[in-house]
Amino acid sequence: MPNDFLSFFLSWMSAPRRVGAIAPSGAALADLITREITASTGPILELGPGTGAFTYKLLKRGVRQQDLTLIEYGSDFMKLLQVRFPNARVLWMDAGRLTTERLYDGAPVGAVISGLPLLNMSTRKVVSIVSGAFNYVRPGGAFYQFTYGMSCPVPRPILDRLGLRATLVDRALLNVPPAAVYKLTRRPQMKLVTGSLAPESSTRVALEPIHHARDYSPAR
Repeated sequence: MPNDFLSFFLSWMSAPRRVGAIAPSGAALADLITREITASTGPILELGPGTGAFTYKLLKRGVRQQDLTLIEYGSDFMKLLQVRFPNARVLWMDAGRLTTERLYDGAPVGAVISGLPLLNMSTRKVVSIVSGAFNYVRPGGAFYQFTYGMSCPVPRPILDRLGLRATLVDRALLNVPPAAVYKLTRRPQMKLVTGSLAPESSTRVALEPIHHARDYSPAR
């Protein structure tokens, strides 16, 4: 949208660590982070949608607005999202509260799409967000995170602690700046079968409850 760059730039000027980008994500990155999404993936939880660049792409993938829950901390962005996606659930909240809020009954979410600037956040904050999101993700679901960094923005110790693994989906070299998308999924738990270890089928990893961090110092 024509005024999205200005909205992002002004938000970045007022809170650069929280916004983490001076411009909305481009088409190449939006295509990449939603590449594995279909109409049957929903419900979908989107964290830090900003002006809705990924959200528009999700709709083009066949996802219904009614299947979208958008978590946005920026008040200006939240008002814009409510206007642009009137049938989606738009919540003004810190994504670090996902461990304490109850957004769904059970765990129906097929995918989490994150535009949060994780690289600007504390370890405690990242744990709260990722573990809180996976509380809602059904078996086989995934958490998609983009980054401007050279490696996964969720460090290996956090992945190990939460029983997750990260795989590189691809890099969006045409995005400005170039970005990469990582897919986080649960590791299969192992059980003892006739003296050997074998993966259990569709076993959900139990996540350790994390108290939400009071500081909000979000980035990617």
